[in-house]
Amino acid sequence: MAKKKRGKKVKKIKGFAIQFMPYAEIRGLDSTERIRKILKIILGSNILILQGRLNPEEETRLIEDTMAMIGHVKNFRGIELAVIGNGGAKEGFFGRMRSSIINTLGGGDLGAITIIGPATVVKEIKRNPKKIELLLNK
Repeated sequence: MAKKKRGKKVKKIKGFAIQFMPYAEIRGLDSTERIRKILKIILGSNILILQGRLNPEEETRLIEDTMAMIGHVKNFRGIELAVIGNGGAKEGFFGRMRSSIINTLGGGDLGAITIIGPATVVKEIKRNPKKIELLLNK
């Protein structure tokens, strides 16, 4: 249903949800299982907010796997992915060393947040130091 508001049509976006996943939920999984779990959520038309971040090889593999799925999975056009880090460059040497030790013990960069969404739902993710804009498709 569309409503009129100040001369513009407002369309409802239906069929998606936002899901938060703590890193502890994927910590014990190997790379293949992590990617499979993330893809299952994304293929369900959900936007995933993941505490922490994947390692660079896993991010690359996730993008490669989704690119291979385009054209083979009905209504799938890929993903939008953004990682918002904790700004470690401003911490100085000891701050970076402390963060490195904590990340190593914790199993990942837990000071970061990863946002992943299907391209059919998420048009673009814009980020700057003060805010994140998640632009959705109509």
